[in-house]
Amino acid sequence: MSESSNLNQTPLYGYYKENNVKMIDFGGWALPIHFTSIIEEHETVRTKAGLFDVSHMGEILIEGANATAYLNHLLTNNIASIQVNQAQYNAMCHPNGGTIDDLIVFKLSEEKYLMTPNAANKNKVWDWMNQHSQDNVTLKDLSTEMGLLALQGPKAEAILSKLSSIDLNKIQSYHFLPETTVAGISNVLIARTGYTGEDGFELYTSADQVEKLWHELLTAGTEEGIKPCGLGARDTLRLEAGLSLYGHELSDEITPLEGGIGFAVKTKKVDSFIGQEKLAEQRNHGLKRKIRGIELLDKGIAREGYPIYSEAGEEVGLVTSGTKSPTLNKSIGLVLIQDEYTTLGTTVYVGVRKKKIAAQITNTPFYKR
Repeated sequence: MSESSNLNQTPLYGYYKENNVKMIDFGGWALPIHFTSIIEEHETVRTKAGLFDVSHMGEILIEGANATAYLNHLLTNNIASIQVNQAQYNAMCHPNGGTIDDLIVFKLSEEKYLMTPNAANKNKVWDWMNQHSQDNVTLKDLSTEMGLLALQGPKAEAILSKLSSIDLNKIQSYHFLPETTVAGISNVLIARTGYTGEDGFELYTSADQVEKLWHELLTAGTEEGIKPCGLGARDTLRLEAGLSLYGHELSDEITPLEGGIGFAVKTKKVDSFIGQEKLAEQRNHGLKRKIRGIELLDKGIAREGYPIYSEAGEEVGLVTSGTKSPTLNKSIGLVLIQDEYTTLGTTVYVGVRKKKIAAQITNTPFYKR
């Protein structure tokens, strides 16, 4: 990455420069692909704990007497069903059902929510929310004021417990505690969420405290073998866990039902939402295409964009994500494929350069902890 780059910078940018950490352009952000190697960092998260800088993610605060109804109109899941200090995975859609973004919503109080859109979609989400504004609802973009670190892996709780008096075992999956103190840093939101398929936490704090929290977590986790991790391991980890990624399995043209997150779509909820009619139609009449997992039966790697062929040679889909799984030592991928080829065990072929490599439709997640 050139010095003249005008990329967005997380609060750890100075730390990266001082330590000669190589950065890449990730959706307009300067972020590390790895600190040592993708495989080493991947294995560390699976067996010990890894620390990720995800401060590029957006944060939007929603407040007001109509906040719940407002979000329920914009989002596919049922916001009215969650309790204070509970988080919920969600999708925001166009009227045609295409996905604007997938995101997490944290319920801070009955009239106050925090939403975390993907970095590349934050401005799109912000504009959409303002276009559909309602009375008695105020929005505030906190993205530049907040930072976010993800501590992931089987040793995550042991490490974080050294820095906080909170009984972390009481924080269930997709729940959180706001305004906690971690390593002497106040007002940290601790959420039992993540994107790796492992247990772990995401820590929201003010931007000016991110670097301190980063160092404190790395120091506290020395005995457990913690390592800083980059975007490369984050991607291989989430793919093994079968988690959809916006821009790959989800897009403006791919609906949440097609993109593998149908569990976050409540088409029968009382409050109507944008895209509900189209998504209900898809659910009732069946999908013409779906995201499915594949495992290659021969040598090769299924890269994003590679075509998928039927045994008859017809092009029936494409690879949305693919890698050589470090944990499973096999080539895996997610594909957007015509429904008639989605049955488990079906043989399909990945077009790798001039060859067609046999693969099999398989269950996801590929890896379960």
